Amino acid sequence: MPRTRSVSAHLKVIAATLDLVAERGFEATSMDAIADASGVSKATIYKHWRDKDTLLLEVLAEAHGLHSRPAFDSGDTRADILAVLSYRPPEHTDMRERLMPHFMAYSARNASFAPAWREMVMEPPRQELCQLLKRAIDDGQINPDIDMDLALTLLLGPMMYWYIFLRRKSGDPSRLASGVVESFWRAFGQPSAETSTQRESAASNG
Repeated sequence: MPRTRSVSAHLKVIAATLDLVAERGFEATSMDAIADASGVSKATIYKHWRDKDTLLLEVLAEAHGLHSRPAFDSGDTRADILAVLSYRPPEHTDMRERLMPHFMAYSARNASFAPAWREMVMEPPRQELCQLLKRAIDDGQINPDIDMDLALTLLLGPMMYWYIFLRRKSGDPSRLASGVVESFWRAFGQPSAETSTQRESAASNG
């Protein structure tokens, strides 16, 4: 029974923190406010999380579905890259998009929080994209001389822009993600052997 109460308190605190941060932002969300909103004492909260940043990171993981992120390995590298950029877990969709600007702003001002935020939120898709880009290079789909940091910036940068500026106008980032991947492939994609043969044939016939 104590364990059940502990789990219940844990979930109440997570839910209350999600609501408060989405409404007020990070700085204005105090541990006192979280305790009042959740009905869980501060002493109990501090038994679960050593400080507010630790709690915020777990809230971030909950909002982004980071504990149950799927594998992006369909065998179609281009489609998998698009899936990484478009991915939004079904839980807390509206809440997550309201939280993202707050997380980004807070991490920009908080030197200790920023590395943990990047590691938790940005590192999984970055690693996934790195593996997919390497596979695309090995398969001859994109230019092997591409700068990996540049490639990741070009792929991830527009999606961060969507979360900051476009999410209220467009509730689904998949259209932007599709355009990003299309543009990336036009810039760095390698022509297939069949396409190269067709071009050579057309040039010789011309």
